[in-house]
Amino acid sequence: MKDGRIVALDMEHYCNGGSSLDESLWVIEMGLLKMENAYKFPNLRCRGRVCKTNLPSNTAFRGFGFPQAGLVTEVCITEVAIKCGLSPEEVRTINMYKPIDYTHYKQEINAKPLLECWRECMAKSSYATRKTAVEKFNAENSWKKRGLAMIPLKFPVGLFTVAMGQVVSRELRMPMSSVHLRGTSTETVPNTNASGGSVVADLNGLAVKDACQTLLKRLQPIINKNPQGTWKDWAQTAFDQSISLSAVGYFRGYDAEMSWETGEGHPFEYFVFGAACSEVEIDCLTGNHKTIRTDIVMDVGHSINPALDIGQVEGAFVQGMGLYTIEELSYSPQGVLYSRGPNQYKIPAICDIPTEMHISFLPPSEHSNTLYSSKGLGESGVFLGCSVFFAIHDAVSAARQERGISGPLRFRSPLTPEKIRMACEDTFTKMIPRDEPGSFVPWSIPV
Repeated sequence: MKDGRIVALDMEHYCNGGSSLDESLWVIEMGLLKMENAYKFPNLRCRGRVCKTNLPSNTAFRGFGFPQAGLVTEVCITEVAIKCGLSPEEVRTINMYKPIDYTHYKQEINAKPLLECWRECMAKSSYATRKTAVEKFNAENSWKKRGLAMIPLKFPVGLFTVAMGQVVSRELRMPMSSVHLRGTSTETVPNTNASGGSVVADLNGLAVKDACQTLLKRLQPIINKNPQGTWKDWAQTAFDQSISLSAVGYFRGYDAEMSWETGEGHPFEYFVFGAACSEVEIDCLTGNHKTIRTDIVMDVGHSINPALDIGQVEGAFVQGMGLYTIEELSYSPQGVLYSRGPNQYKIPAICDIPTEMHISFLPPSEHSNTLYSSKGLGESGVFLGCSVFFAIHDAVSAARQERGISGPLRFRSPLTPEKIRMACEDTFTKMIPRDEPGSFVPWSIPV
C-alpha cells in the first residue's frame, strides 16, 4: 500500500569528529535520541559513529546534532512522498506522533501541543491557498520558481532559558530596577556549571529561586510587622537586627537515565514543539533564492518574557537557515580550510531575512517540572530553518518537472546557489563539460 505510512526505518549516522573526540560523542548521542523528530516509526534502528578524520577537531553547535539528524529524517519523508505520489506535508501528517504516545526509547510523550502547532501553522500560514498560488506562479514563469514547505518540530529538553533577574523579581516581589546581575564566576561560586546546551537558566534559575526563597523566609517576620514597607525598609531593619542578607541556592538538575544497551530510558524532562512554513523564490539561471515568507508556531509553555522568547525563535531560525542554505565549509585536498573569514564563509545578512516573518505561541500551558511552566527555546528553533531548505527543494522540483526530468532529487546541505543552479537542468547546464571522476585533482572538497 502506498499510503505514505512508514513502518520501518534503519539508519546509520556518521559524525565528522576531526582529530579529537571533544564533544562529538555527546553530539552523536543527542542526534540518535532526537533523530525521529515529530514522527512515530513502529520499527526503528539507528546507530551512530564518531569518525576520526585528518581535519581540525569539531565540537557541538546549537542543537547538538539534532539539526543534522532531523534533516536526514525529513529527506526520508520527502522521498517517501515522491514514491507514493503524495505531498510531503501529507506524509508528515500521517506519520506524526499520536496525542499520547511513546518515543523509540520508550519515554511517554504528550504530543497534543505538536498537533496543535501543526494545525495552527497550517491555518495561520494559509498553506492551502498559498500552495495553489505557488503552482499558478510556477506555471506562468519558466526561469523563476517558487516553493512552499512546512516542517514540524519535536525537540526534547531537560533544560531551558529565562532571564535570571525575572526569577529574582518574581520570587522577592520587587521591581526589576532593584535587581542587578553579575556573570557567573568561580570567584563567587566555586562549582559553577558550564554555559551551553540551553542549561544556563534551568540550573541557575532554579538555584536562584532556591536562594530567594531562603532569603524571603528569613525576612518574612520583618515583612509581616511592616507590610506597607519597601524592600529598602525591610533590608535596613534586617541589617539593624544583624540578620544575614545573603543566601546561597543550589539545584542539582533532573535525574536523566538512558541505557544504550537496551535502547530505553527517560533522558529528557519535557519536549518543545513547533512548526514552520516557508515560501521561497529561486532564480533558475543564477541559483539565487529569496525567502518570501515564514510562519512559525511554537509551544513555549507559559512564557515569562515573550519578547525574549520571540528573539530566541527568530535568531535560531535564521541561524538554521544559514546552516542549511549558505554556510559551506570547503577544504583543499591537503586539508586547508578555504572558507575562513567573512569573505569566503557567508552567514545570513539582512538581505537573507524573510520578507515576511510571523511568529506566534500556543496559549499558555502548565508544566510542573519546569521553572514557572516555561520551556526552553534556545536550541530548538535552529531545525525550523530547514523549512527553507525544503521550500527550495520544492521550487527546484517544479523547475525539473517542467523540463521533463524525473526521478529523486537529492540535495546536500547547504543548498548553495551553485547546487540550486546545477539542479535546474536546462540547455545551458548541458553545455558545461564534465570531467571523469579520478581524472583531475579537485580545487576544493566540501565537508
